[in-house]
Amino acid sequence: MTTTTTTTTATAATTADPTLTPTYLLPSEVAVRFRVDPKTVTRWAKQGKLPSIRTLGGHRRYPADAVDKLLAADQQQSGTVTAAAIGGEG
Repeated sequence: MTTTTTTTTATAATTADPTLTPTYLLPSEVAVRFRVDPKTVTRWAKQGKLPSIRTLGGHRRYPADAVDKLLAADQQQSGTVTAAAIGGEG
């Protein structure tokens, strides 16, 4: 009689808590949330009004948590979602 024992090695990708992994949004996704053009979102990032990172290809990505906080702050001030809190044009 032979016994086979199988062991599995968990990788960081399979055991990582998805809530700890930051989520990044495309300029178009941020634009939809703020109801502005994606070029406006890029301009905000260039002006330092919205945090962003650059991919290896040079494309901008925006941290979802930072975007959500900015939206929440804007909604508390005005009661609606507008680009005014950023200082941009709608």
